[in-house]
Amino acid sequence: MELRQGRVTANGLDFAYLEAGEGPLALCLHGFPDSPYTYRHLLPALAAAGYRAVAPFQRGFAPTAIPADGRYRLIDRVHDGNRLHEALGGGSDAVLVGHDWGSSMAHGVAANEPERWRRVVLINIPIAPIIADVFPTYDQIKRFFYAWFFQCSAIAGAVVSAIDMAFIDRIWAEWSPGYDATEDLVHAKACLRDPANLEAAFGYYRSYFDPQRIGTAEWAAENGAAYGTLPPQPVLYLHGPNDGCCALDDAAMEKTRTLLAPGSEASWVEGTGHFLLVEKPAQVNDRILSFLAAG
Repeated sequence: MELRQGRVTANGLDFAYLEAGEGPLALCLHGFPDSPYTYRHLLPALAAAGYRAVAPFQRGFAPTAIPADGRYRLIDRVHDGNRLHEALGGGSDAVLVGHDWGSSMAHGVAANEPERWRRVVLINIPIAPIIADVFPTYDQIKRFFYAWFFQCSAIAGAVVSAIDMAFIDRIWAEWSPGYDATEDLVHAKACLRDPANLEAAFGYYRSYFDPQRIGTAEWAAENGAAYGTLPPQPVLYLHGPNDGCCALDDAAMEKTRTLLAPGSEASWVEGTGHFLLVEKPAQVNDRILSFLAAG
């Protein structure tokens, strides 16, 4: 199935998107360093199941516009999700899928305006209480090296852009060991190749991981407003055990199950790392479609 391209204005910003199918809205949110093409297998599957599946290019990721006010806070992106629901004509039967930054965003989108979303799928970045558990550990701080490096505004752009954005090649290789990301990297780099778009992507990290603000009361309040409440809908959480970006253990997965709303699930996708939507698309699609059909 060929993916259609479109544009829509939401939250005061011009968004480009990929879509397939007709029916209730299924909004699919990507992360970094990635693009909506990470959903190229899921969008047709959702369409075949009767959804209008839409994957926007996130704010600042070409060809979506760069916000004139330079705002990339998580709460701004949460508002993007709900305003996209409005602009795309979504109803209360809409469903939401998020991966990486898109997972944190989807958590907040669903929790802030729950009447818009029937079911939610979060992938490879866990809910906020689990992040709070794993974030301060030595190993996870080391895995998040790139978030700290992106604070170095004088050199980050030059380093990431060098040698045809080889930095992004290495990120994909380390986060999903053994996966051939050739096709994905073409799309991810196209979103970020212009220095202005790359700086926009850094803005996600400079707002969240700002060394002067992270851990302060102001920062906590801001991110509490974004995703301090758990989604009340049934949630499917999927994680790759070989994820080189964010590593969880069985205890974290069990805690996830206890915290989520009734009807929720949390499970591993064996043999995958961070980018499991493209690593094992048939298996992941089946799990997502079964969950969405359950209620």
